[in-house]
Amino acid sequence: MEMTRELSFRKKAALSLLPPAKDGVYYIAQHDYTTRTEEDLSVKAGDILEALVKNPGYWWFVKALTGVSASKQGYIPANYVAPVESIDAEPWYFPNTKRLDAEKMLLARGNQQGTFLIRNSESEKGEQSLSVLDRGKVKHYKLKKLENGHYFMSRTRSFERLEELVEYYSKQAVLREPCKKREAPQTYGLSYNTVDQWEIDRNSIKLLRKIGAGQFGDVFEGLWRDTTLVAVKTLKPGTMDPKEFLREAQIMKTLRHPKLIQLYAVCTMEEPIYIITELMNNGSLLEYLNKDKGTTLGFSDQIEMAAQVASGMAYLELQNYIHRDLAARNVLVGENNICKVADFGLARVIMKKNENVYEAKEGTKFPLKWTAPEAILDNKCSIKSDIWSFGILLYEIMTFGQMPYPAMSNFQVIQMVSQGYRMPSPPNCPKVMYDMMMDCWKKNDQDRPTFEILQWKLEVFFDLDVIEDDLWDTT
Repeated sequence: MEMTRELSFRKKAALSLLPPAKDGVYYIAQHDYTTRTEEDLSVKAGDILEALVKNPGYWWFVKALTGVSASKQGYIPANYVAPVESIDAEPWYFPNTKRLDAEKMLLARGNQQGTFLIRNSESEKGEQSLSVLDRGKVKHYKLKKLENGHYFMSRTRSFERLEELVEYYSKQAVLREPCKKREAPQTYGLSYNTVDQWEIDRNSIKLLRKIGAGQFGDVFEGLWRDTTLVAVKTLKPGTMDPKEFLREAQIMKTLRHPKLIQLYAVCTMEEPIYIITELMNNGSLLEYLNKDKGTTLGFSDQIEMAAQVASGMAYLELQNYIHRDLAARNVLVGENNICKVADFGLARVIMKKNENVYEAKEGTKFPLKWTAPEAILDNKCSIKSDIWSFGILLYEIMTFGQMPYPAMSNFQVIQMVSQGYRMPSPPNCPKVMYDMMMDCWKKNDQDRPTFEILQWKLEVFFDLDVIEDDLWDTT
C-alpha cells in the first residue's frame, strides 16, 4: 500500500472510534511538540486532538484523544495543528513553500522516485503547483483548473478535489510518498504565558556561549528552562540608556512575521538587561556570505536570500515602520538558508498615517555606506531610505559580503553619491539584479520601488512551473 493511502487509512480509522467533536472539528498534530512548562502537553505528529480553548495568543489548550498523551490536557502551539478534514492536514500539502525550498527538500537524502509535495504557486495567487522527484531531478507542474473548478494534470481526467488527484496518481505509482516535513515552525513566544507577560525570571536563562558582540553588548546562545535554545542579547551597564535599549524590544514585540527575528522575552529587573529572541544558528548574513564565498551558495541561493529579506521588509512597510539600519550584518541566517531581518535598534515607527518621513535627531550616527542621500544630507528617513539600503544589501549578497564602495572613504562616498555616482555592477552579476540595485538607488526617493514589488520580482524569478499533459496521461 502506498504511503499516502496508508496515512489516510490510519487517520480515518482513528476518527471512526471517536465520538463527534463538541465544536464539530477535530485537529491533527502536524509536528512533534515536547513540553516546555508544566501546563504544556507533549504530542506526536499524527495525534488527534480536541481544542478546548482557542486562545488568541497563538497557544491552544487541547485534549489529546490518541497517542501517548491520550486523555491528557495542556497547551500546544496553534501553528502545530490543522483541522483533520482540511487540506492543511494532508502530509503532502506544503502551502507556503517556495520552489527552491521544494527542490532542496525533495533532493534530500532518503527521498525516492515519486516523492512529492503540493505548494502554492509563487506567480499566480490562488493556484497550486506540484513538485515531484523524477529520476534524480525535481520537476514542477502547475495544477490547472477547468471552468467548473476541477483540477487536472491531463485533460483526459479531472478531479473535484486535490485529495482525489493525489489518490488517483498514487494508485498509478506516479506519486509514491509525501516529502518529509521540514522542521517545526517557530512558536509564538516561549510558552502560552510569555506571549503577553514577557518579563521572565532571569534564573530561567542559562548563558551557554558567546556568539556575537555589538556596540552596546554581547550576544549569547542561551537555554530557557533547560528546554529551549534562544539567543540572549545583553546591554553593557552604563553604555546606553536602558529605556532606549528596551524600546528595541517593544518594537520587536509588536512585529510578527516569518522573516523577522521574533522577540520572546526580556529580563529588565537588574543589569545587565537581557533581550531573549529566537536563535539563528548560522550567525549574520554577512558572516555567512564571507565564509562561503560562493563555494556552496549559487545564484539561486542569493536570489532566495534576497527575496526573504524583501518579504520581511515588505511587512515592515505595511506596518509603517522603518528600519534605518538594513544591511547584511543585521540579517540572521538559520538552517536551510533561512534569513530573518534583525536589529531594530534604530527603527522608528511612523505614528501618523499621513506621515511618511521620520526626521532624525541632530547628531544621529548613520552607517554611511548603506544610507540614502536624503538621510545623510537632510536627516530625513522613510521606507524609501530602507529601499536604498536594500540595494546596498543586494550588492553585499551578490559579492558574498564585499564592503560597498570598496577603496572609498565615507567622505568620498557622500561626495560622489550626491553628485550621481553609483557603484558599477559586481563581477558575474546578472543584469536583472544590477537593474534592481539601480532602481533602489534612484535619486528621487519616490521613484524607488516598494518592497512588495521587489519581493514579487525576486520570488517569481525561478517560477517556471509547466504542465506536460503526456507525462500524466495514464489511460
